[in-house]
Amino acid sequence: MAEFTMELNDEQKEVRDWLHGFAADVIRPAAAEWDEREETPWPVIQEAAKVGIYSLDFYAQQYFDPTGLGIPMAMEELFWGDAGIALSIVGTGLAAVGVLANGTEEQIGTWIPQMYGDANDVKVAAFCSSEPDAGSDVASLRTRAVYDEAKDEWVINGTKTWATNGGIANVHVVVAVVDPELGSKGHASFIVPPGTPGLAQGQKFKKHGIRASHTAEVILDQVRVPGSCLLGGKEKLDERLARARERAKAGGERVKNAAMATFEASRPAVGAMAVGTARAAYEVALDYAKTREQFGRPIIDNQGVAFQLADMRTQIDAARLLVWRASWMAISGKPFTAAEGSMSKLYASETAKKVTAQAVQILGGNGYTREYPVERMHRDSAIYTIFEGTSEIQRLVIARTLSGMPIR
Repeated sequence: MAEFTMELNDEQKEVRDWLHGFAADVIRPAAAEWDEREETPWPVIQEAAKVGIYSLDFYAQQYFDPTGLGIPMAMEELFWGDAGIALSIVGTGLAAVGVLANGTEEQIGTWIPQMYGDANDVKVAAFCSSEPDAGSDVASLRTRAVYDEAKDEWVINGTKTWATNGGIANVHVVVAVVDPELGSKGHASFIVPPGTPGLAQGQKFKKHGIRASHTAEVILDQVRVPGSCLLGGKEKLDERLARARERAKAGGERVKNAAMATFEASRPAVGAMAVGTARAAYEVALDYAKTREQFGRPIIDNQGVAFQLADMRTQIDAARLLVWRASWMAISGKPFTAAEGSMSKLYASETAKKVTAQAVQILGGNGYTREYPVERMHRDSAIYTIFEGTSEIQRLVIARTLSGMPIR
């Protein structure tokens, strides 16, 4: 177990500086263009692949960093560059985490490389959980997976929505119901290989922010996948379902489902994304306040502006510390006894919304135009309080964990 520290080691600093350089030199100059185009920035993803940022090796190195700080440090720097482009670069990671959290070693080795492709032929992957009538309420999923024992295949039917890279992905990871009577405990995750008949892209969403990231519905119509595509395997699933049925009869403890295992692993990473966006907006506002003059002096000379900047920086640093604590606890195997993962995501995402709004206010009319990036950062920040568990859901998780009560 690595000792908790707030100081990055030399190797981590080198990686951080490398990522910061890529964000400054490659991502930022392209941010406004791809936000306007509302298209996946394939050339930028390819550049990230060429230098080794968009790759299984890089992701694995950060994911298995013994301090737990590799992923949040990487996310903060990339999202400091631009949230939409960064999400296009790291969006595959959510599907990869789904496989890492639930898959066998063979499944991990087979499918994760296919999610990324290579520098000459980049691929992306999609994690498909939310549905039109089931976002935060994962117990209401309707997508069904039925086992065809004669053919050792699973037949999947349903509609997924809000899927990052949905429909354009090489590999889709789909959460489906295998035992409706067990509610959220009766879920399982499946790999849908490239080119599988029956999977199609539905509506592509035109979004308020993160517009360089592709978000769409995924339609699954009689999609058949081999038994080997059930993450974790059927024997493990049967054992888990049997335990869930016994506990349901006894009124026992809650059993985690496949989607929640993925979300719990990724919440501190989402918090780090929010920190990166907040930090970027704060830096723009600070520079502007030091150079913009009104009434014969820089506006930062006014306490009304200076105190806002002081609060912004304090909140950003506090958010980062919550993210780092949760990330260190996760890699160290320490349980989130006070829902520390949800705390980090909640506070960081709310901080991003608040800080980016303050940045727009400090820039005044300029902040409201697309000539300055804080307008885009403010639009982008809204997603952090929504995806992978809304702020309201995070508060519910925290309250339930602290009280031990089934708060609704």
